[in-house]
Amino acid sequence: MGESLVISSGKGGVGKTTIAANLGIALSEIGLKVLIFDADITMANLELIFGMEGLPNTIQDVLEDKARPEEIIYDGPGGVKVVPAGLSLRRLKKSDPDKINSIFKLFINKVDLLIIDGPPGLEVDSVTSIAASQNMILVVNPEITSLSDALKIKLVAEKLGTRILGVIVNRVRDDPTEISGPEIEAILELKILGNIPEDQIVKKSTTLGKPFVLLDPKSPASLAIKEAAKKIVGKKKDFEPTPKSVSKLMGGLFGR
Repeated sequence: MGESLVISSGKGGVGKTTIAANLGIALSEIGLKVLIFDADITMANLELIFGMEGLPNTIQDVLEDKARPEEIIYDGPGGVKVVPAGLSLRRLKKSDPDKINSIFKLFINKVDLLIIDGPPGLEVDSVTSIAASQNMILVVNPEITSLSDALKIKLVAEKLGTRILGVIVNRVRDDPTEISGPEIEAILELKILGNIPEDQIVKKSTTLGKPFVLLDPKSPASLAIKEAAKKIVGKKKDFEPTPKSVSKLMGGLFGR
């Protein structure tokens, strides 16, 4: 059985989905079988980053019995598998939480690592993603508002029993006005797994629909995300292996 890892952020716009996509590929290049599940329903950009727009079936179709789970797993770039998002989970109050639980188990059993690109903030969809995951990485920018929002996510994860592996700092410019690495670690009480620099290749990759770690493997951002992947693999022994009961958590979040 594999493990699950949710990539979370306290607010939108920090580059969470970009990190999830490129980190997944970097982990795949190391040798892990990786599936990336797009749970960021309101800002479902994973397909755009991967250049995979217009996929016929999504998680929505499975939950509505219009497709089988196996039919929504697509081959993505760099050796990763991809599960695209559907419509808002808030429309799925009639969905059976036991089915959601079994779908997650199926995905985890197919790979070494299920990466969940969770929604930002503390809406129901975001908390659901955290609750469903065994492990979490926080993505922040080196600014106080990002860290303040990340602290709230950290507290929720701790209450839900989700192990927090560390933090990835994105869009680092080495500007004197930025919050420094040691200060970030002190504020969040978490270790930094990676510092991803501001890099023009990131914007170019989004425009072209090709992850930057593949577009320019030797760019500063690519080298940094690969180093972060190595650290995560090194921490794999610390991953929380205990399966979580998504059914009960889902039921509570959907008012059952």
